[in-house]
Amino acid sequence: MTDWLLEYGIGENRALLVKNGEVRAAKLQWPGELIAGQSTSATLTEKRSGARRGFATLPNGTLALVDHLPDDVTEGMQGQLHIVRAPIAERGRLKLAQARWLDGDLPARQAAPGTPFEVGKRVPKFEAGLWEEVWHAASSGQLTFAGGAILCSVTPAMTVIDIDGDLPARELALAAIPAIVQALHLFDIGGNIGIDFPTLQTKADRRAVDDALALALGDWRHERTSMNGFGFVQLVSRLTGPSLLHRFATSRVGLSARAALRCAERVEGAGVTLLTIHPALKAKLKPGWLDDLRRSTGRDVRIETDPGLALEAVNAQIVSV
Repeated sequence: MTDWLLEYGIGENRALLVKNGEVRAAKLQWPGELIAGQSTSATLTEKRSGARRGFATLPNGTLALVDHLPDDVTEGMQGQLHIVRAPIAERGRLKLAQARWLDGDLPARQAAPGTPFEVGKRVPKFEAGLWEEVWHAASSGQLTFAGGAILCSVTPAMTVIDIDGDLPARELALAAIPAIVQALHLFDIGGNIGIDFPTLQTKADRRAVDDALALALGDWRHERTSMNGFGFVQLVSRLTGPSLLHRFATSRVGLSARAALRCAERVEGAGVTLLTIHPALKAKLKPGWLDDLRRSTGRDVRIETDPGLALEAVNAQIVSV
């Protein structure tokens, strides 16, 4: 059986696709974010004469890039937008949300039809270790396989997957493919993706890797180039929002703060929850999140900091009042 499981936590909602006890894919949303498939009202604030694209201001004051603008829509008009891609934070900049202008009023949606957050099964908590496995893998961007490892990195242009290992080049390239497919689903990667395979000298070897990759990605909608003489392959798939890798690249402290609260939630016992974290995390903990933690656990919460801790290192325990 394969099911999307949903865990609505403090500060973030998580989805895992689990088959036979193993995680096959993961997705993450933060409450209040724009998401692909959502409808929202907006005011068109910039449109050049004759253009089909422009910028609209959303109710919260943020901008969205709007496409498919009708000729009769002019600056200052209000309307409905359909969000095609959520905004994506990158180092030094923010990619604006992309949207389409809609005719008529459509009800706002919290998730696109058929997405895990609409069709998944809500559970109080994931089985211990499942989310942590995804979290730590995305934190490092690395997945290992017999004979090597892949390292995934985000850049403004694309997500790059590098392959390293001590196997012969052809064997290493073929052995890396299952890990590449796993990373695409586990880290929720989309958009432009570059895979740097080992350089293969013969066309026959390159074709063998191309065929194996095509077979492995048969159920994943994308376009793909053939491997060039330097071992590079480019994939292009629909990009709907930030991957887990994007979030770690730009919001590692925020992710770690939310993970600390999840750790505190899972501690059992009577008394007071003592949460010891890096000082940077304390600054990210919103008062409302701590109130949610108190309600969730039925215990008071005490926060202590230790600058010697890594961001990802959290100590949650129950102490006497």
